[in-house]
This record gives sequence, C-alpha cells and structure tokens, in this order.
Amino acid sequence: MKTKVRELRQQRGLSQAELAAAMGVTRQTIISIENERYTASLTLAYKLAHYFDLSIEDVFDFSDLEG
Repeated sequence: MKTKVRELRQQRGLSQAELAAAMGVTRQTIISIENERYTASLTLAYKLAHYFDLSIEDVFDFSDLEG
C-alpha cells in the first residue's frame, strides 16, 4: 500500500527510530511501512495519522483496494 509516512516523517525531522518509539513499534516496522512491504494495522494507521494530525486517507493510499 502506498504511504506518505516517509515524507511526513522527514518533514518533521524525525528518524525512523524516533517515529517507531512514538508509535510503540520497532524501527523495522516503520522501515517496512515506508518501503510498502508491510500494511499497517488499523490501529497503527490511526496512530500515525493522529500523530501527523491528518486523516488516515491523507497518510495511506487506499485506491488499489477499491473496486
């Protein structure tokens, strides 16, 4: 799933480790989400969106799931 997590994290000047700590996940989880190898759970997607003060749809692109 396409995501803007890397872009948003970099705009805030955060490292992957810092974002992972804020989300309560491992750095590897953030890396996998950024590289589109892992789809965040609904809970994690909500936490990320809330952290960046955006909607889930602004952080994740669900267009490939529609149809």
